[in-house]
Amino acid sequence: METLIQYIISPTFEGWISIIRIVFMIFSGVILISLILLLLTTSWLKRLILEDAAEFLTYRPFGVRKIEKQWNKIMTRLETGIESEFKLAVIEADSMLDDILRRMGFAGETLGERLEKLTAATLPNIEQIKEAHKIRNNIIHDPDYRLPLDEARRVMGIYEQAFRDLQAF
Repeated sequence: METLIQYIISPTFEGWISIIRIVFMIFSGVILISLILLLLTTSWLKRLILEDAAEFLTYRPFGVRKIEKQWNKIMTRLETGIESEFKLAVIEADSMLDDILRRMGFAGETLGERLEKLTAATLPNIEQIKEAHKIRNNIIHDPDYRLPLDEARRVMGIYEQAFRDLQAF
């Protein structure tokens, strides 16, 4: 190490070679500083280190807290006593399941296509999930569709069990 420092500091070459050496040292310094700044400003380093540390320290996958928070927000819709909120809760839960399955890498353009490709080994209550998805489709396509509170709670229980089976929370 001492030899390297001595080589950098002492000019053993004369003329234009020492100028080239200085230019390359400056260029290397600029590249090193740029690389450090790039790593600090992008989210790559955050994902690489901080998310892994969070998973290790909490014994839970990173992002579970966000999913739980979103789920709790959806479940509060059932407490309002308004049918339109029940419908919105079912739609949001269905969308949340679609997002989780897409992130897990299941193929398909829509949730219906993804559900057709799943088996009972992946999701034990797959048939109930398909039924819940049909209820969601009825809500979307039929403006006169009625969704009582007990039915909404049952459907939300199906989605909750699916999330637990997928270990989303």
